[in-house]
Amino acid sequence: MDRLRLYNTFSCNKEIFVPLREGEIRMYVCGMTVYDYCHVGHGRLMVVFDMIQRWLRALGYRVIYVRNITDIDDKIIRRAMDNGESIHTLTDRFIQAMYRDETALNIKRPDYEPRATQFIPQILSMIDALKRNGYAYQGRDGDINYSVRKFATYGQLSGRSLEHLRGGKRIVQNNLKKDPLDFVLWKRSKENQQLDISWDSKWGWGRPGWHIECSAMSCALLGERLDIHGGGQDLQFPHHENEIAQSEGASGQHFVNYWLHNGFVNVDNEKMSKSLGNFFTLRDALRLYDGEVIRTLILRTHYRSPLNYSVSCLDDARTALTRLYTALKDVTSDDLELDWSERHAAAFRDAMNDDFNTPAAFATLFDLVSDLNRTCDPALGRQLKRLGSILGVLEHHPSDYLQGRSPASDKLLPLDVVQIDERIKVRLRAKSKKNYIEADRIRAALLDHGILLEDKPGGTTEWRRV
Repeated sequence: MDRLRLYNTFSCNKEIFVPLREGEIRMYVCGMTVYDYCHVGHGRLMVVFDMIQRWLRALGYRVIYVRNITDIDDKIIRRAMDNGESIHTLTDRFIQAMYRDETALNIKRPDYEPRATQFIPQILSMIDALKRNGYAYQGRDGDINYSVRKFATYGQLSGRSLEHLRGGKRIVQNNLKKDPLDFVLWKRSKENQQLDISWDSKWGWGRPGWHIECSAMSCALLGERLDIHGGGQDLQFPHHENEIAQSEGASGQHFVNYWLHNGFVNVDNEKMSKSLGNFFTLRDALRLYDGEVIRTLILRTHYRSPLNYSVSCLDDARTALTRLYTALKDVTSDDLELDWSERHAAAFRDAMNDDFNTPAAFATLFDLVSDLNRTCDPALGRQLKRLGSILGVLEHHPSDYLQGRSPASDKLLPLDVVQIDERIKVRLRAKSKKNYIEADRIRAALLDHGILLEDKPGGTTEWRRV
């Protein structure tokens, strides 16, 4: 398969990818609302679109990747007020926490990470254009709202008609909007509201609605037309639907050519949610598992499918990653470039070009490992490392990973390296004296601490965590 095919949520079909400009891709992804620590669902979004931008660059495209940060929102305001701190202090703290999670997951930072509060002039300009074009109006409470009925194709992305949506919407008497489906573009400030959550405008002091932020930021950084817009499946409606209405209502142009949405995260086969008590932050997960293990778990499931997060699935991902690193441990790979004509690389490329089929890509890596273990061919070692790097794995020295010294890991071994080496020396002395009972006892004790010794004809010189 020579050409990239993407599943476009808008058409519900796989389509051959054709960029708006030859050799260039402009991609926008809806990022995090920073009022708390990132959860595993956020981690999936980060990893999925990091994988996508890595593959697009591997194909030779010049990618301009933008992933926004929502730093003004009702939840942010409530949390800051509860904590007795400014929204800037709150959001800055959780942005730094997000960056730590990204580092652990080996996420390459986007080219641009716009914060909504930095784009207030662009947001106001877009709202002004929507008013001029007849798509926006001022409600009786002073808010500026988008008139959904004016946008004839509203609902196409989510496959929901206005009639269906209105039928399921309870009409509130004396509503301040013309239609209950209308959504806010600019929220008028209430009296005595603190100034750090308000900005001046021709419609009075206020702040932007959530949906308009992404439309304005994507337009400001990438232009009025995008190649790819991505996000979690939960954003398809109403957020992305509203983005289309706003962006096309303001510009009069088709907004996005390809919509990509990653699937939900389930915990032990149940949808992850705070109400079910099965909600996990990334920092919780990273205390127990290396970030590369979590990344492997995420990418061994196709990005559009539900991802099952469980201890058994994480352990399976760790075993899989250990197998890949173990294959590289005794092979010195050459320094040549990736050979795309080699059969494993060609199969990997076909898998990735088929809507980023990372499970099939990983299967290719394990096929490559079987050949590498049989031949110890340095060229195959190079192929494995280069292909793994495209997925964002296998970028550490094998011994560092296998001995739990990966810099991305927050997990501490029960024994440090000095202690482990000392016990290996004691075991070697016991074996030299033919005290095999003591040698076996030390080996078993180390295994209880998660340390597996690897005996070779010349003695025990290597170990790895299990």
